[in-house]
Amino acid sequence: MGKKSIPALLIAILIPLIGYFTLKSAGEDATILPKRYFFDSVITEEKDGKIITDTIWHKTANIQLVNQLGDTVSLYDIKNKAIVINIFFTSCGSICPQLTKSMAKLQQSFLKGGNTRIKIDTSVVQFISLSIDPERDSVTVLKHYADSYGVNPDNWWMLTGNRDSIYNFIFQELKIDKLEKVPISPEFPHTGRFVLLDKDYVVRGRVEQAYSGILKDSASMSVLARDIGLLILEKDKTKKSKIFTQIIDLSWLWLVIALLVSGFIWGFNQRRKKEK
Repeated sequence: MGKKSIPALLIAILIPLIGYFTLKSAGEDATILPKRYFFDSVITEEKDGKIITDTIWHKTANIQLVNQLGDTVSLYDIKNKAIVINIFFTSCGSICPQLTKSMAKLQQSFLKGGNTRIKIDTSVVQFISLSIDPERDSVTVLKHYADSYGVNPDNWWMLTGNRDSIYNFIFQELKIDKLEKVPISPEFPHTGRFVLLDKDYVVRGRVEQAYSGILKDSASMSVLARDIGLLILEKDKTKKSKIFTQIIDLSWLWLVIALLVSGFIWGFNQRRKKEK
């Protein structure tokens, strides 16, 4: 094979590879993931008497409460799932029944195979309803309320517990007052918004934070369902895939390259025969 043929052969090999990785990168960039919202300041080191700080994404702190089955559970018991949280109380006669119905529809949408007779896929998403009236919302009351809405406790907890702990969690960790567009009373945080956490317990969402559980805002629940799916599929950015592994997996692409090379060599040999 002549020296002039080598560049052409390299081009024939590189074009499919470049095309594949370009399209792959463009496809990943085209997916708009729910953004992160809040930062925390942390002390990284002290140097020459000065404290050096940095910012990290706000990770929702753990909280331990009791669910409708009487089990003591904590946020950090939930591993590698998207988490959806809403705020309610059982005696509410305004928006809470609508919020519960919206959450129930959302839970149904994550059934395996979309069939209500098939077990819910509890491995991908966890639903949480926090009572803001824990004094009256006992375990017995929560259980009766949950049963009346057909709640599946496998991945939907209705939680009660210490009032101060719940309210501190709502304002300091979920930062619900910063997500809502209207002021929320620190004495009674009644809101129709749902909060979405990723598997690292970081608050996520769209720019408008339009995760409204009010039935008339069903479109926002569709957005929430889609964003849950995106978080489930989101890659762990800390685990960089090795280029070698990616190339090995491209068996179909290597077949294309082999065919191109074979065709190039065959054509080259044919030209040599004609020259002789």
